[in-house]
Amino acid sequence: MALEPVSVALKFGFLVVLYLFALWIARSALRDLRGAPGGAAPPPDATGLHPAAGADPLGPPEGRLVVDHAPGHEAGMIYDIGEGAVMGRGDSVDIRLEDPFASSRHARLLAQGGIMVLEDLHSTNGTYLNEQLVEGPRPLHTGDRVRIGDSEFVYEQG
Repeated sequence: MALEPVSVALKFGFLVVLYLFALWIARSALRDLRGAPGGAAPPPDATGLHPAAGADPLGPPEGRLVVDHAPGHEAGMIYDIGEGAVMGRGDSVDIRLEDPFASSRHARLLAQGGIMVLEDLHSTNGTYLNEQLVEGPRPLHTGDRVRIGDSEFVYEQG
């Protein structure tokens, strides 16, 4: 039978393709775990938490959020944060969002020393700081953009 060698060759070809695919998946997963190639890792002591110029490191920062655009809010509306604030769709928040993509208690702003820190409160859709997903406490600096769903705010200090 002339078909038997062709059948065996197709089986081996399929196995080769299958193994190459598995190797490609493993390589991709390892690259994701290690970080992107060529990406410089921050020094081990770099935290990103530093007070803004002129800020009192012992007192709370005088920060505020300015509405860039948000459902149910006028652009330019200002929220003074003081010691901190909770943002979300629920009733027991300091900054109420009328955004269907916001959780009832979505994110928290908290003064830590002379720094204002943004933290996601395990929301469903995430909180973004300068278009990067917030994973853990992140320091805020003047001009930073905070986005929750379709709501976007600009942080100002002083």
